[in-house]
Amino acid sequence: MIRLHITAEGQTEKAFVDQVLTPHLAHFDVYTDARCVLTSKDKRAAKEYRGGLISYQKAKADIETWMKEDANQECWFTSMFDLYALPDDFPGFDEAERLEPYQRIERLEAAFGNEMNKPNFIPYIQLHEFESLILADPAKLDWEYLEHEQPIGNLVKMVGTQNPELINDGRETAPSKRILKEIPEYDKVTSGVSVAAHIGLDALRASCKHFDEWVSRLEKLGGKE
Repeated sequence: MIRLHITAEGQTEKAFVDQVLTPHLAHFDVYTDARCVLTSKDKRAAKEYRGGLISYQKAKADIETWMKEDANQECWFTSMFDLYALPDDFPGFDEAERLEPYQRIERLEAAFGNEMNKPNFIPYIQLHEFESLILADPAKLDWEYLEHEQPIGNLVKMVGTQNPELINDGRETAPSKRILKEIPEYDKVTSGVSVAAHIGLDALRASCKHFDEWVSRLEKLGGKE
């Protein structure tokens, strides 16, 4: 049995892992759990605050702490961080900035893996953010937003035949910003994850090459083909 610990950028990614990836990977004898990246601690109250990738060094330290807590040889670790608004102290950040999206993500993940320097760590950065998965089939937003036929139609038209992983990450044009422009009440943690689940992993993987490669690699941890 393989245990897989996933450090998620925020509550949305954690919920997606819990609700969508965990039951799927169990079929491959890979048993996952997820927690949001640590952002701060209140030592007086003995509290931890998690969610939001504000510093690479904090994320690295949090992952390393988890590795020390579970050093079993059958245990693996991975990340689910967004490329959009990635902290500029991330390894390889400046060098990767000039590259095309897939090359950029490859360079960043390689630098991340080298920094962690652990054979049981699989670096993963989502192109460009969680909502790229929603744009794999934005028509499914009607599952949560029944009275938004026209706004959803606008999103469907906008995506067209584009690769959702390549829809850009500007402040006003990132996938989440495009959805919010059409559906201001969009809630990524509840509705976003629900919509992604209804799109289904098969469709998400067919539309999102980098995401598919990551899931495939996680599946293989269990030793099943």
